[in-house]
Amino acid sequence: MSTRGACFFSILLREGLSPNHLKKAKVMFFYTRYPSSNTLKMYFPDVKFNRCITSQLIKWFSNFREFFYIQMEKFARQAINDGVLTADDLSVTCDSELYRVLNMHYNKSNDFQVPERFLEVAQITFREFFRAVVSGKDVDPSWKKAIYKVICKLDSEVPEIFKSKNCLQKLLHE
Repeated sequence: MSTRGACFFSILLREGLSPNHLKKAKVMFFYTRYPSSNTLKMYFPDVKFNRCITSQLIKWFSNFREFFYIQMEKFARQAINDGVLTADDLSVTCDSELYRVLNMHYNKSNDFQVPERFLEVAQITFREFFRAVVSGKDVDPSWKKAIYKVICKLDSEVPEIFKSKNCLQKLLHE
């Protein structure tokens, strides 16, 4: 294990990022894809923050975004292969396969009500990827950056309940 990896491992065990923190972060992703370190500190009041803990939380959100964008590109390319002609023909609903894949990743036990705004953000992202691929922008190595700039502006306010130390219990038992 690298020195940096050992640092993360020992601090995570001692300072307390738990599987519940990961679950909370995944549910928060439905509201915010690009949280600042200050936002993370507000919404994880039970965590003793230091450089390693902050880095780990930021890395989690980076991984969540990576999965999200990989799925968007995959489904956009599939839609093109299926003969979809315009982005307006694409939608993300609770019944769509794309939603199912995302929900399974961020809300595996399906015990959290996904906010309607997340469906809108997912649909906008899906359509942005579709338009970019159809127009051939994907030949440029940095083609996704324009999409990221659009999506980062779509973050929502995370509900106040997430500031509570036991927010998962409250959210999951409503």
